[in-house]
Amino acid sequence: QLVESGGGLVQAGGSLRLTCVASGFTLGHYGIGWIRQAPAKPREGLGCSRSSDGRTYYADSVEGRFTVIRDNEKNTVYLQMNNLKPGDSATYYCVTDPQPCGHGADLWGQGTQVIVSP
Repeated sequence: QLVESGGGLVQAGGSLRLTCVASGFTLGHYGIGWIRQAPAKPREGLGCSRSSDGRTYYADSVEGRFTVIRDNEKNTVYLQMNNLKPGDSATYYCVTDPQPCGHGADLWGQGTQVIVSP
């Protein structure tokens, strides 16, 4: 399973680090990434890390602000979010194998909510 934490309320321009701990499997064998879902908006893939070489990919909307950090020794992945904007408010999910780091989102965490105030 995947368990996220670290969400909360932050002011615009601030930073948050989300944590996702994997259990029951070896994270290093899988692509891993983050997807968010805001009310009345389509689900959005944010970024991911490939299992083969750790290469990361990002959506244009978060490129340069968000960073996916994989720690295979701790079976954990982080999402470092800087310069947050009100439009970043959403529920954030950790998922295995999201495209383009895998064949498609497979295992999902329960989500953690992020609210960015103006």
